[in-house]
Amino acid sequence: MGSIGSTGIASAIDSVRQVPGTDCPMFPSNNYWHARIDSLPVSSSSAQWMSNMHSSNDLHPDFGPSFGEQPVPYGIPITVVHGAARVAVTFDYADESDRVPYPLNKDTSIEGGVNADGDRHAIVVDADTCTLFETFDTRQTASGWTAGSGAVWSLRSNKLRPKSWTSADAAGLPILPGLLRWDEVKAGRVDHAIRFTTDVTQRAFVWPARHQAGSTSSTAFPPMGARFRLKSGYSTAGYSAKAKVVLTGMKRYGLVLADNGSPWFFQGDADPAWPAELIAELKRIPASAFEAVETAGLQVSPNSAASRQR
Repeated sequence: MGSIGSTGIASAIDSVRQVPGTDCPMFPSNNYWHARIDSLPVSSSSAQWMSNMHSSNDLHPDFGPSFGEQPVPYGIPITVVHGAARVAVTFDYADESDRVPYPLNKDTSIEGGVNADGDRHAIVVDADTCTLFETFDTRQTASGWTAGSGAVWSLRSNKLRPKSWTSADAAGLPILPGLLRWDEVKAGRVDHAIRFTTDVTQRAFVWPARHQAGSTSSTAFPPMGARFRLKSGYSTAGYSAKAKVVLTGMKRYGLVLADNGSPWFFQGDADPAWPAELIAELKRIPASAFEAVETAGLQVSPNSAASRQR
């Protein structure tokens, strides 16, 4: 963890939005996810990366109504518990997982539903301790719970995972702070970067990412942890008020490349209240309106997610 005193942590927490349904911060307000990037310089690699990221595509919100195609809304659900019993989990990537008991049970929401294919992420927040638990490929079997990988964070800390360790995401970062949530859009303010994916990534990662899962050594492709922002000159005319909240967030805080997947898919929570009309609007945002930024100047310590706020 980066060295900021206990008083600094307390004051940072005071101004950050809480995890819905809890008194827990969505990590301290000086955390990387909350750092504004609208004044940062454009990365010297931006044009080259963009040329290899299907930048002629539009963005795709990977959440919203499922219209009967699956039993739950699209998106990654968040389960809040209060001191729930914890169980052992068997991990495929045990050497890079936090091998502690996890608060998983029959009421834990799984991405896509209990019978889903795909990533099957589970995100659980223990509101009593402000502890975040995240797992990938989460399954309850006859012999107990299993997952591809698992990671645990204190929501009151900027501590990063050990270098080279994955999490429930390829970048080794937490998923929760990068989810676009309906409650914040409805309230009129997005105060964090948003998680997104692309199909080909470099075998490298940049702070504060801790892990890579790339398929090429070419620096012409982006590394895990690369951060992109919507260009300041992109016009929001013609968008609804709620869509403008998202667009403003993308200009101020941007997107973080957190996993391999479909190009320019960005993730949100599985809230049944997401309006179909808003999802349709967000599909109009062109990838070509984004640029990569240089974030090295935000770093306080290589082993902390604390950042110099702009």
